Amino acid sequence: MPRANRHYLPGYVWHITHRCHQKEFLLKFPQDRHRYIHWLGEAKSRYGLSVLDYIVTSNHIHLLVNDTGRDAISRSMQLIAGRTGQEYNRREKCKGAFWEDRYHATIVQTNRHLLSCMVYIDLNMVRAGVVGRPEEWAEGGYAEMLNKEDTVAVIDRGAWQSILGFADILHAPYQQAISDMMQNQCRGRQPMWSESIAVGDEAYVVETKRRLLSMGRGRKALPFKDAYVLREPHLSYDVHNNILKMENTIYWDNNNHDSDT
Repeated sequence: MPRANRHYLPGYVWHITHRCHQKEFLLKFPQDRHRYIHWLGEAKSRYGLSVLDYIVTSNHIHLLVNDTGRDAISRSMQLIAGRTGQEYNRREKCKGAFWEDRYHATIVQTNRHLLSCMVYIDLNMVRAGVVGRPEEWAEGGYAEMLNKEDTVAVIDRGAWQSILGFADILHAPYQQAISDMMQNQCRGRQPMWSESIAVGDEAYVVETKRRLLSMGRGRKALPFKDAYVLREPHLSYDVHNNILKMENTIYWDNNNHDSDT
């Protein structure tokens, strides 16, 4: 595990976001998004990465992963990000960074908060106004589970069953959650999912803070909407620019892109 290893907690579900360098639209072509999914499938095969949900947009990705140990997450992110960037640079005959150097990870409690996070991921491109329904964006877990496109199968359906208690997105409560969110115009961006250390019920977030030891010091479990979040207490989620301090995250380095083959 890279240098954030001292903050790593095993056995959690993590919401991971990773942006292209300077938020450029380096994934605007479907072929590049498909290659990202290809390497996501490779990570599943090589390291046992357990993916609950994902979406590959034009300039960033969301992954919801269940930690299975064995450095599966860090090794997978190193492989996926490295190979996607290398293939792009080779094709475009260019050099330079493809990704921001580190990705952000938020711990998500495996109850209604996990369901809300999945809905948030699935409606990403609906929120952006690119598509009208989540299944219309091919490069995402929602479309994969509906078999709308011939994509690499990366969703861990067994983990869905064991963690969520149902097998796929056709489950009525999940579809109702999607419908409710769409009726509320998807509620805009929700930074707590990508800018917090942890999201869940109060007791869960407090316990997570305790387990994080030094990383949890100076941060509090604070109410935000219908959840509690772990973050620096003097900061608020600005609805205009959503800027938070860098320290209000858990990061893994992602620099040694070519160490896995």
